[in-house]
Amino acid sequence: MTAFIQGTGCVSAQDSQVFPGEIRHYEGDRLPVADPDYKQWIDIKQIRRMGRAIKMGVAASHMSLEAAGIQSPDAIIMGTAYGCLADTGVFLQKLVSQHEDMLTPTAFIQSTHNTVAGQIALLLGCHAYNNTFVHTAFSLENALQDSLLMLAEDPSRKILAGATDEITEYSHTILRRFGLYKNASTAALQRSGTPGTMAGEGAAFFVLGSGKDDKSLAQLTVVDMLYRPASEQETADHLLDLLRRNGLGPEDISLVLCGRNGDVDSDRYYESVEVRLFGATPVAAFKHFCGEYPTASAFAVWMAAGCLHRGAVPQEAMVKGDAPANPERILVWNHHQGTHHSFILLEKC
Repeated sequence: MTAFIQGTGCVSAQDSQVFPGEIRHYEGDRLPVADPDYKQWIDIKQIRRMGRAIKMGVAASHMSLEAAGIQSPDAIIMGTAYGCLADTGVFLQKLVSQHEDMLTPTAFIQSTHNTVAGQIALLLGCHAYNNTFVHTAFSLENALQDSLLMLAEDPSRKILAGATDEITEYSHTILRRFGLYKNASTAALQRSGTPGTMAGEGAAFFVLGSGKDDKSLAQLTVVDMLYRPASEQETADHLLDLLRRNGLGPEDISLVLCGRNGDVDSDRYYESVEVRLFGATPVAAFKHFCGEYPTASAFAVWMAAGCLHRGAVPQEAMVKGDAPANPERILVWNHHQGTHHSFILLEKC
């Protein structure tokens, strides 16, 4: 089963209204989101009670629905690895400081992983199927596969699918202790060749339908996952078999959009597989635009859909080769810490 992306919305370190015409560059060890004016979609009295993850998810979902020209979807399916970290931190901090006494319920209610999807449904008045996948770096991919299954059951549905994750001071401090992040510049991140990367956050949503219409941006053809491959060769064999099962070969891919993040070991893995399969295929990267986080592949899908719709790839994204003119197929390949590999194939409508 395939689906057509009929509307997209993204809140990330880049301004979705001008990207890729204007690219924001950052220095340090993280890429915070470029917050839009949330008052466009959320009542000002509710904004102050919402965590950042909720605001990002609500904004991105409304952008995608507006782009698709629909008011309410037939299902809301999303993924998140960390959920609402800020509200979780607030609740746990008060739990300790107030000695488990006189705790306000708001932070606890909004700390659950399905809070974002629930809040989207409440604001839309949508009582349809609502599901949140919490499968670390496979969260978005499981949400997309669930969406494809629902469309196979009923092709008339319009499904809102996406993912969101946020950075907090607590989470960033803890993860940095593991040596995951480093101080760098996004302009030079892909050439850094040292351990560590830059943290990121964001939300991206898509309206999926089974039929092509005048609003369709791209076709979602394949969503596949590979967990803990034994070697780069196993990954290459899996990817080659995946392409062949869909009647394709490496030469049919116009662009590989990979999750290179500036970490020397992580990037070496991509390089090894690319040499085996995609020696003549242009390769681009996306994490120097959005940063590293478990559901960063949602940003990549948003970016790839835009490239296919515009018929152009920003030169700033290129790692190898020239940016292809009018690309036909873009393969999004992302791995998170070498264990979670996902492959998402998008085609031009």
